[in-house]
Amino acid sequence: MCNLYNITTNQEAIVRDKAYKREGSRLGQPNGDQEMQSNLVVSAVLAFALIAPAHGETDWAAVGQTLGKAGTQGPGGVYRVGLPRSDLKVSLDGVEIKPALALGGWLTFKSMNDKDAVVMGDLVLTQPEVNPVMLKLLENGIEVTALHNHLLRSEPATMYMHVLGHGDLVKLASSLRAALQESKTPLSDTSGGATPAPSAIDLDTTVIDDALAHKGKVNGGVYQVSIPRAETIKDGGMDVPEAMGSAIAINFQPTGNGKAAITGDFVLIASEVNPVLRALRENGIEVTAVHNHMLDDEPRLFFMHFWATNDVDKLAHGLRKALDKINVSKG
Repeated sequence: MCNLYNITTNQEAIVRDKAYKREGSRLGQPNGDQEMQSNLVVSAVLAFALIAPAHGETDWAAVGQTLGKAGTQGPGGVYRVGLPRSDLKVSLDGVEIKPALALGGWLTFKSMNDKDAVVMGDLVLTQPEVNPVMLKLLENGIEVTALHNHLLRSEPATMYMHVLGHGDLVKLASSLRAALQESKTPLSDTSGGATPAPSAIDLDTTVIDDALAHKGKVNGGVYQVSIPRAETIKDGGMDVPEAMGSAIAINFQPTGNGKAAITGDFVLIASEVNPVLRALRENGIEVTAVHNHMLDDEPRLFFMHFWATNDVDKLAHGLRKALDKINVSKG
């Protein structure tokens, strides 16, 4: 506000000075009409300065309003919107999957400059929703960078569509809303009837944190651990921070009696794929998919999804064996 005041005060002085010199030189001072006109000009400049957004600020509220779902601003100027499929009831091997375990779609927006922004995301869709959503994305200039499964044997089956877009932030949000409306993805912040989950969880999280050497957090009844790679990840020359999907994701959902279901994805370079695959299988963890998420990433990345149910301690130490094969950031 101090900067705005200084700007408008300087503008007022300049406008008044010009008005005086241009119209009032004959009498040595402006007449009443000239002074009124000068004051009107100054008032207009002041009003414009007050309503115009400060240079460099991003109107994230407009993005959330246009999309129909508010997000949160995180490190690196990333605005992330969660799109959990709370409308779906998906089960796998007798486990009713919580949205935070494997049904958590998302979009992340990042402003690159005053005129350009980028959006990346992962949309969770049922099979009948895939092509209507894809067609609407393509009609509005949003790229589809991947389409695949994460799970096996789940009922109903779910697919995961990765998207990439460049352009005006509000236009991007509008295009994505139009595509999401071709699915039953809840967009209202109050939709789905979900209530916030307590921070407590029926898991020995200390065992998980110690085994993985990274501390997780409780979200929607699931313990989530995010582990970034040691390298800087880029896509199309742009840095892709952890919040935009470049980190390893490991999720634990308690199933009772010290047991849990786990899923997520390892982010791997080519030379790590088979060593990690072997480590997981040797520890009773099923590999359910291996694929890309991005098209122009550097280094070239492969995402390996997994699934298992067992004692928490056994699962955590099996995952540790896989992490030992990966160039991860030290917690």
